[in-house]
Amino acid sequence: MSLLVLVILAPLAVAALILILRRASAALALLGAGLGLAASLALLHQAFDGVYPTLIMPGLPGMPLRLLSTPLNALLSAMVAIVGSLVLVYAVGYMHKDPEKPRFFAIMLFFITAMQTLVMAGDWVLLLVAWELIGLSSYLLIGFWYQRPGVRTAASRAFLYTRTADLGLYTAVFILIAVTGSSQIASTLHTSGHAALIAGLLLLIAAMGKSAQVPMHDWLMRAMAGPTPVSALLHSATLVAAGAILLIRTAPLLPADALLVIGLVGGITTVVTGLIALGESDLKRLLAASTSSQYGLMLVAVGAGVPLAALFLLIAHAAIKSSLFLGAGVFQHSRGSTLLDDLRGAGRDCPRSFAGFSLAALALAGIPPMSGFFAKDAVIAAALGSNHVVVLGVLALAGTVLTGAYMARALHILWHGERHPKTIPGQLWMGSGLAGLVALAAGLSLAFPAIEALLGQHLDEGARAQLAGLAAALSGLTLGWFFDGPRLLGPLAPWAKRNFAIAGGMDTWVLAPVLQLAEACDRLEHKLFSGVFATGRWVLTVGHTVRIIDERIIDGCIFALVRGTQSLGQQLRKVQNGLIHRELAVTATGTALILAFLILALVLY
Repeated sequence: MSLLVLVILAPLAVAALILILRRASAALALLGAGLGLAASLALLHQAFDGVYPTLIMPGLPGMPLRLLSTPLNALLSAMVAIVGSLVLVYAVGYMHKDPEKPRFFAIMLFFITAMQTLVMAGDWVLLLVAWELIGLSSYLLIGFWYQRPGVRTAASRAFLYTRTADLGLYTAVFILIAVTGSSQIASTLHTSGHAALIAGLLLLIAAMGKSAQVPMHDWLMRAMAGPTPVSALLHSATLVAAGAILLIRTAPLLPADALLVIGLVGGITTVVTGLIALGESDLKRLLAASTSSQYGLMLVAVGAGVPLAALFLLIAHAAIKSSLFLGAGVFQHSRGSTLLDDLRGAGRDCPRSFAGFSLAALALAGIPPMSGFFAKDAVIAAALGSNHVVVLGVLALAGTVLTGAYMARALHILWHGERHPKTIPGQLWMGSGLAGLVALAAGLSLAFPAIEALLGQHLDEGARAQLAGLAAALSGLTLGWFFDGPRLLGPLAPWAKRNFAIAGGMDTWVLAPVLQLAEACDRLEHKLFSGVFATGRWVLTVGHTVRIIDERIIDGCIFALVRGTQSLGQQLRKVQNGLIHRELAVTATGTALILAFLILALVLY
């Protein structure tokens, strides 16, 4: 079997098997993820050897579906598989008492399948299919505990926000295929002129929805209603990463004007959502706001014309943010809450988990020698070296300061407080998954030179960017450790708690109109259509009457005749008793009657 097929089908087939058997779901999930991981690593090894397999499948007329393993695709596939597998290891302990484990693990594997299809897609049609499947599976995962208050609302909100932005992707794909006549992604990246500008801006809209960029950032903070492993996977290497991956893969298409808009959107997002994280009162929501902020930095790098810097931060962030969410899950199990006031001193309850959480926090802040230091400094170097250094450079450094501030605040709260030791069921599995991801968060930078060689590109960070980034990170850590977040925000604190919503935010501009449209359609169906097509009820009445006549009168007469014939046959059957003397008597009697009839007829005639 082709490795390209195995990467996708292994988790998908096991997901189906889990739903059928509904037994040993955790073990089967690890098996499916492990097979997919082995195939992804094998593809990455082939990419280093210069082998790039392609699988062409039937699709639309003139538009076959393609799975393609380029160096970038293979690298992204390995990232998804590694993070997904370690999150599933953690989930074995986190979900071990949940009665709906089979459904959880099946959807998680389906989610990984959809993401692998997205990163390996070589044509726009298959990418759109994967994009849709990611939206569906994320809706199912966010709403996994649908019985709990507010969960279904959070899932619906995320679905509607991202679906609205997805219109940008569809329109961009239509434009690119119409202009080039090809559905291959590589062929459409040579588009230029106004078509490239319009398509680039539309792709940005799609990325803003998936990667929760301002002003479409609010849904991500509300998506914390799902289980912690879901949050870890969504916020690291899958759903939210899809927007950044889309822009990184299409970077050669983007003209200068589109790049400037992308950089501005990312820069504004990294500051706005960084301020939101600084004022958050819930640890998971703080990390969610941080996710938007970090993806904003990736968009800054893309806008600066250095997508490789965005890729480095994407890879490092996948390991870092999943580590932070998994650590938050341990603290949540310890205290039964994710509110920061309830988590004071929770780090003392679980010192090993707190150590891993701290390493990941320092990596996210950009402290050497963690992977985040090299990745973030690459972004800062790209911003400082761009033509718009005054804007992008300032925004990138401000985002770095805020990252250090809100992570130091979280560490300070988790460590200072009373201990409440508690045995956490499944802690071995949870600790194993967390340890693996923390190790990646700390040491992933060692692989960056190999990645540069694989992609044939090189980043020149420079001492200026490193010193500026380190100074920004240390400044943020110092501020966050010694000053409370709301105090640092000052008059911005109330606004930050409302996620900087303007005039009601996207709830007013997206959610409310969609719900009003749905209600209008419902009224149209029940009132207008019912009145216009009232004759349908008369037709149904006539049909019902005809059916009664057919069943009770016509069928009744036919069935009565059949019953009479059967009864007569039963009576005649009694005559055929097999006794010879009776048969002869009947024959003689019959013959006599016939002769009497003939004689009578002759006499009368």
